[in-house]
Amino acid sequence: MEGLSDVASFATKLKNTLIQYHSIEEEKWRVAKKTKDVTVWRKPSEEFNGYLYKAQGVIDDFVNSIIDHIRPGPCRLDWDSLMTSLDILENFEENCCVMRYTTAGQLWNIISPREFVDFSYTVGYKEGLLSCGISLDWEEKRPEFVRGYNHPCGWFCVPLKDNPNQSLLTGYIQTDLRGMIPQSAVDTAMASTLTNFYGDLRKAL
Repeated sequence: MEGLSDVASFATKLKNTLIQYHSIEEEKWRVAKKTKDVTVWRKPSEEFNGYLYKAQGVIDDFVNSIIDHIRPGPCRLDWDSLMTSLDILENFEENCCVMRYTTAGQLWNIISPREFVDFSYTVGYKEGLLSCGISLDWEEKRPEFVRGYNHPCGWFCVPLKDNPNQSLLTGYIQTDLRGMIPQSAVDTAMASTLTNFYGDLRKAL
């Protein structure tokens, strides 16, 4: 398994990449979708020939509860409508693990079900938490799924200054779905997936 001989430095590098995304100037982002509760922006990714998406919205709950729902674990499958299976393949100390998960087909199956194998890391950030991940080149593949690839992605969750019962959740996602899909379909799917994610999460909490 490449890149994981030193889990601690791998995790630190991933965290630092996400913090770098979190400090990208506002004018670099273009709004991709806006609903009452969530805004999704995008900018060209520096990792692959697609977009880095940023999503942001306020959630009525505490940071720990929100991140417990997002990080890899049985809780995630209960509410995330896109995810169809999730297995922890390997656990490391310091809140790191390797997980394999599958996603449902999207856009009337123009995008067929996908499989991902990701390294996941959850760590403190300011007064809140960051849960981040990146795909690994895992040998074992299942023929019924197209293997997608997540470039560095993650969720920052911090309490609101004036109301700690509410949290600001900001996500950075850059998924290469691979396979033969028109880029316009990917862009439509990504923006909708991110707004749905907030809706599903709010219902679960």
